[in-house]
Amino acid sequence: MLLLGTALISIEVTVLSLAMPMITEQLRPSATEALWIGDAYSFTLAATLVAMGLLGDRIGRKRLLLIGASCFGLLSIPSAFAPDPLVLILARALIGIAAATLMPSTLSLIRNIFTTERERTFAIGLWSMMLSVGGAVGPLLGGVLLDHFWWGSVFLIKVPFVILLVVLGFFVLPESRDPHPAPWNMTGVVLSMIGMFGVVYGIKELTAYGLGQPVAWLAAVIGLAALWFFVRGQRRSAHPLIDVGLFANARFSGAVVANLLAALADIGVLFYLTQYFELVLGLSPLQAGLRLLPAAVAAIPAALLAGRLARASAPRTVVALGLGASGAGMLALMTVDATTPYPLLAVFLAVFGLGLGFAMTVTTDEIVISVPKEKAGAAGAISESAFELGGAFGIALLGTVVTAVYRAQVPVPRGADAETVRDSLGGAVAEAGRLPGTGLLSGARDAFVHGQAVAFTLGGALLVLCAFASWFLLRARASETRPEPSRC
Repeated sequence: MLLLGTALISIEVTVLSLAMPMITEQLRPSATEALWIGDAYSFTLAATLVAMGLLGDRIGRKRLLLIGASCFGLLSIPSAFAPDPLVLILARALIGIAAATLMPSTLSLIRNIFTTERERTFAIGLWSMMLSVGGAVGPLLGGVLLDHFWWGSVFLIKVPFVILLVVLGFFVLPESRDPHPAPWNMTGVVLSMIGMFGVVYGIKELTAYGLGQPVAWLAAVIGLAALWFFVRGQRRSAHPLIDVGLFANARFSGAVVANLLAALADIGVLFYLTQYFELVLGLSPLQAGLRLLPAAVAAIPAALLAGRLARASAPRTVVALGLGASGAGMLALMTVDATTPYPLLAVFLAVFGLGLGFAMTVTTDEIVISVPKEKAGAAGAISESAFELGGAFGIALLGTVVTAVYRAQVPVPRGADAETVRDSLGGAVAEAGRLPGTGLLSGARDAFVHGQAVAFTLGGALLVLCAFASWFLLRARASETRPEPSRC
């Protein structure tokens, strides 16, 4: 049941990636709206994860999991029938809040159910594997639905899984809670949300539309100020939402940063390769979903073997090699264009997914074991905050790079709506259908591929740098010991 809850989160991301070209064509969002459709879910999820982790510690992790899963399924309905981009963004933001109840609950229950190092590491390996399984199942089911129904049908995929999770979870899962829960800190929750939204909105607007955007600068400044007050308040609070003192531990902070960058690469690659397959190569959603499978499939055995390899060598070895492999795979993806044979692209994706499977399993384990088990909800929330923030920044950072390069290079023939063409590749494809023979379609596709190559170069370089940093930050424990003895 815990693994099913994990898979739901991954399915939510992958089906959106498949549906984005169709959403762009039918709802005609602006470039910023398109990025927020991808990011609203991740940012509200990340902004409320810690609060939900504390809520689970207080009222019971099982109870919170079942309540959140029910809301997760119900909120899929307005997403599926959204009449315009703003409604879809709002619906996905609310789904993100519901999803924030799932991840810390699953990780904290794992931390409390599996008490030995071997059991816990294997369980977290299965947990990470289910992220990849969801990443594989989502494109397959989503592709089938999009080939036969409207774009909103993909959001209804989760409903049967939610029903199964709630019904069986009620009878199967044990309840656990913190006997001494921390009091609420709503000021911290509000400041963290204002900070993240302000900074990301500012980055997106300034990158997409240039530096002469006073509203974007104001949003970024307000966001940075809110984050500064948030950190200061957490350091002074007797009951902080996030124990920022944990980040003084190089192992902990290194694992969090590695998790964040791995998710940045994973979601960014998935989001933009889907558009490449559908809008550049002209493939159907199902064909695009099938071509994304090598990354998800390769990550499954890696997640299962990561714990064993970490015990046989050292966590830093597995993390560094995993990040290095995924970085190499992402750098290789920058060479992809319309002439690249698919078997070669599949190899690049498999190397990328294999490395992420190893790295993310071990970093998640490192984060979860850093606190006593009664505080596992908060630790799980930090781990998932890093993952979700990384995924959101993957769309935001790589997306703004793609958008900036695309805007600078896309040709605008006479008679075309310049704003529509420059807003997105989907808009250019629609305009090209109205103006055949102008070279707009090929020019727009070339501009998108070039932007994607620049973005993948940036992401791959960040992963390689993080691999080197992880080798030093995740150095072998000297005086540190794990909270429970190993039975290896």
